[in-house]
Amino acid sequence: MTATTAARDKITAGTPEFRRVNIAVFSCGFSIFAILYCTQPVLPELAREFGVTAAQSSLALSLTTITMAIAMLVASSVSEVYGRKPAMVVALVSSSLLTIALAAAPDWSSVLWLRGLAGVALSGAPAVSIAYLGEEMEKATVARAVGIYIGGGALGGMAGRLVAAFLADYGSWRWAMVGLGLLGLSSAIVFWRLLPASRHFTARPFKLGALAISMARLSIKPPIALLVVEGFILLGGYMAVFNYIGFRLQAPPFSMSQSIAGLVFLVYPLGSYASAFMGGLGGRIGRGRALCLSISIMIAGLAIMTPDNIFIIAGGLATMTFGFFGAHAISSGWAPALAERDKAQASSLYLLLYYIGGGVAGSYGGVFWTSHGWTGVALFAGSLMVATLGVALTLWRVAPTH
Repeated sequence: MTATTAARDKITAGTPEFRRVNIAVFSCGFSIFAILYCTQPVLPELAREFGVTAAQSSLALSLTTITMAIAMLVASSVSEVYGRKPAMVVALVSSSLLTIALAAAPDWSSVLWLRGLAGVALSGAPAVSIAYLGEEMEKATVARAVGIYIGGGALGGMAGRLVAAFLADYGSWRWAMVGLGLLGLSSAIVFWRLLPASRHFTARPFKLGALAISMARLSIKPPIALLVVEGFILLGGYMAVFNYIGFRLQAPPFSMSQSIAGLVFLVYPLGSYASAFMGGLGGRIGRGRALCLSISIMIAGLAIMTPDNIFIIAGGLATMTFGFFGAHAISSGWAPALAERDKAQASSLYLLLYYIGGGVAGSYGGVFWTSHGWTGVALFAGSLMVATLGVALTLWRVAPTH
């Protein structure tokens, strides 16, 4: 196949294949983030049933994000050998089955093992899906398809949390895991049936050593190193708030049920708008300035949440969510822009530390909940957000032209 023929063979907008791909990648993003975050609203129930602390209960989410982040580096290389679509189908099906199996977990160690394995299983989809779109779709349509994938992820993250909260309230957290697992399997079937097989994929040998060298080379570049640190603490502060807001709302003076407390996750659609809006603003006023503005909005949102008033808390969460997604959109796009080469590896390095930071800080926030309640969590998360702003200001000075 010549280069001209290959270009003509790409999937273009307005075709039946284009519509099939969009539905498939939406289902993929939906399933990944629904399963990834499905335990977040039931952390208080897990703590009660298994007799663990708030910090320990958060490992049901943190372990999944950490193992997914680490395994993503290997998963993308594995897909170079066995193909994009097979890797993604296996990821979606296996993570769904592991979520269903979670419902039968007899003890806390079983919960942690199953959630850790779910993270490894999920790793086969996020990075590989973007690679598939880049290979199979016409260049002008890739960004649109990626946007649909991200939209599916945002909706899936919200739906997974809401469905889990309601099923746990009217049944148990075990029924919630069965429901989310079945939802994931349904999405996997849609994905498998609709996604066209790869036509432009070329198998390559497994080269994990080359990936490690590339990561090491990127890590010693000051702007990229700063951006990676910024990603680590950015998600850390945000996850600390959302991991323990359920504990706050289910305790006096609110004493809400799980399903009502879970409604706070309705703020997540703001993330899709914030990502597009702040990303566009970064193009006009500069990434550094837009990043600092987004993080400042996050800090303001956290401060707003201080009074014990549910409407003020909801407004603060919405403000913080807007700022967080705006900051993440700018940072994730900045990573490949700062790399002269190895742009994909720069994105992978950012995401690796981003998810690990969310897992580590998200769990550690439970120590502050146990010792000082919501005040402790807010001070911990706020200190991380202020540190994030400091790193962003430094990055703005170090890389003023980006």
